[in-house]
Amino acid sequence: MPAEPTVEKSAAREGFQVSGVSALVSALVHRYPRLWIRIGDAESRELSGVLAGVPVREPIYISGLARAGSTILLELIASAKGVVTHRYRDFPPVFIPYWWNRFVNKAQSRMLEPKERPHGDRIRITPESPEAMEEPLWMAFFPSAHDPAVSHSLGDRHEHREFERFYRDHIRKLLLVRGGTRYASKGNYNVTRLEYLLRIFPDARFVIPVREPARHVASLLRQHARFSEACTGNPRGLAHLRQAGHFEFGLDRRPINTGDGARTGEVLQLWRDGDELRGWARYWSQVYGYVAERLQANERLRDAALVVRYEDLCHSAETVVRKVLDHCRLAAAGPVIEAFSSRLSTPDYYTWHFSEADLAVIRQETEATAARFGYAGSGQ
Repeated sequence: MPAEPTVEKSAAREGFQVSGVSALVSALVHRYPRLWIRIGDAESRELSGVLAGVPVREPIYISGLARAGSTILLELIASAKGVVTHRYRDFPPVFIPYWWNRFVNKAQSRMLEPKERPHGDRIRITPESPEAMEEPLWMAFFPSAHDPAVSHSLGDRHEHREFERFYRDHIRKLLLVRGGTRYASKGNYNVTRLEYLLRIFPDARFVIPVREPARHVASLLRQHARFSEACTGNPRGLAHLRQAGHFEFGLDRRPINTGDGARTGEVLQLWRDGDELRGWARYWSQVYGYVAERLQANERLRDAALVVRYEDLCHSAETVVRKVLDHCRLAAAGPVIEAFSSRLSTPDYYTWHFSEADLAVIRQETEATAARFGYAGSGQ
């Protein structure tokens, strides 16, 4: 097994401190989803006259495994003119974005200084930073959305009229309250919902981040250790992750079931047995193998999707930034390109050295899938 990096315990714990008020409101929202759906519907009825004139045009979805560059891609896309996203400030009452944001706008008295997010990855945030916050909506309408024993794959024949109506109105309300014309979402779990989303929004655009397996596994291992340590003896922090729909790492880690229940069971068993390295490598291959298969099988999805390799984003930043904006049909403004190109670089804030035996395990588990994304072998 690889030598584990030092987990910055105080920094990790500090990032997962949840106030009593926030914990209470979050628990109430999470515990009574049907009530909050009704409240969200009431908000939509109040705004119905205005919402009728707000189109949902070419929504943008960023989705892949965590730690592949999705957050920086979200920040890039969110910086384009007219794009709106969820923000940290939208949680916990995600179901009522218009009423909640009007309240926050009146109650907020000062701008908070940016601080590094709990991941410890150089990304600094404030309540106004874009973030993945729509997962509680999916959990409310799809109760088994994070049950590893159930397939999470939603195809182009799936239908859930109540959710689709609510979700369209939800996006319209975000566009309305933030004065935008395009919606963008980061959601790791949408990786098994791409074809369903394309059925709902035939003009949607998808950005799928992927990362070289060995380095990706190293980052996943580090984050799992960090989140686990931070939530040990911290029930509020653990509850916050569950209520926000973040099961990627930590004490309640749950893999995405791409439709292969046996494979998902193998991953879970490897993790239970303490074989983190092979478990993460097999999970990487399962998820990205699923993505590759769906892109190959569905021409419409293939045309709507852009695969972005993390290494290309770091080493050819300006080229990839332009390509992403062009694919999303967003204006490629010079200042935006310059600002993000200068920020992107290979991570240097942690190290994790794999032995030759470790690398052999990763290659064994991921080589065939990695080749489909242009990775020849898997090394450090």
